[in-house]
Amino acid sequence: MSKIDSSLFNTQEHGPDWGGEPCPRCGGTLELRHGKHGAFVGCASYPDCDYLRPLKVIEHDQDVEKVLEGSQCPLCSHPLAIKKGRYGLFIGCTHYPDCHHVADINDQGQADPPCPACSKGLLVARTSRYGKRFYACNHYPACRYVINERPVAECCPECGFGILAERKGGLHCPNKGCNYQR
Repeated sequence: MSKIDSSLFNTQEHGPDWGGEPCPRCGGTLELRHGKHGAFVGCASYPDCDYLRPLKVIEHDQDVEKVLEGSQCPLCSHPLAIKKGRYGLFIGCTHYPDCHHVADINDQGQADPPCPACSKGLLVARTSRYGKRFYACNHYPACRYVINERPVAECCPECGFGILAERKGGLHCPNKGCNYQR
């Protein structure tokens, strides 16, 4: 039988070196802590001292995948870039955090169709907290119209409903009671 080397499991020897660094607030020792959002460095004399800092420094340029040459932000005229975020790829301004312009990478070049329920708003793409895409009226909460398929700005030839919905390459009418399909 071989003996397991216990030094492999010691975080003090293999982790980052902050052990000699005193707490800037109270002068106590700093140690590695774990919370629901991951690891962080915190004061050992918690709860008397509540000093903490993230384990790694967050840089805003780490999420940039590719700068789109020749593109221009509509808000500040800086170049746009393809970025990686919590819900996947998106287009955002390179001048973040001063400019917060973002656009969906999947809906480029497509106009938002008008809402068939209120006729005042537009159906805009949204992402649920589970990562699913849906389309809802931008006049929420006054209008609560929602559709799961991508809407197309064409009226239904049978019932006259304001949009058609794209499903598996074909178009159908999302109005209940209308069975139009193309």
